[in-house]
Amino acid sequence: MQSDPDEQDIIEAINGDVSAFKRLYERHLNHVYGLVFRLCGDRAMADDLTQDVFVQLWEKLSSFRFESKFSTWLYSVTSHICLSELRRQKRWFQRFKNSSKDSVEPSDKGDADLSRLDTLLFRLPEQARQVFVLHALEGAPHQQIANVLGIAVGTSKAQFHRARKSLEEWLENE
Repeated sequence: MQSDPDEQDIIEAINGDVSAFKRLYERHLNHVYGLVFRLCGDRAMADDLTQDVFVQLWEKLSSFRFESKFSTWLYSVTSHICLSELRRQKRWFQRFKNSSKDSVEPSDKGDADLSRLDTLLFRLPEQARQVFVLHALEGAPHQQIANVLGIAVGTSKAQFHRARKSLEEWLENE
């Protein structure tokens, strides 16, 4: 049985080894950023939330129990942090719509161009996009998505179905 490649770095980081934590950070940064960006749809927010994820990860690393792959646990933590922040912001003010040009255009910071799917994802309504990203791209079950988003399992399934059909139609019409 092959062990998690992060295991030694996790143990060392729990014991305060900053360089081990840096290796974890470098290993998982791109995937965490991609997940956060797809969930929130805004580059500036994705930058901030990605930083928050790793700050909280440093603080919570000792709670990792090695019962699943580290990456699975990390992306669960990431989804929770991102979606919690989105809910918090909605209570305070109405967020800009996803059609904002800054939200979906590649930045001048050297980021890779968005894939065709990423570009289409940002045309979806926010909740449908979140469900699609969590289920189709991250493999989260509908029950977990429902719990995280505070919706019914049936709503998660319906949002996923609508998102998939919309994406298929848009791809066919391009």
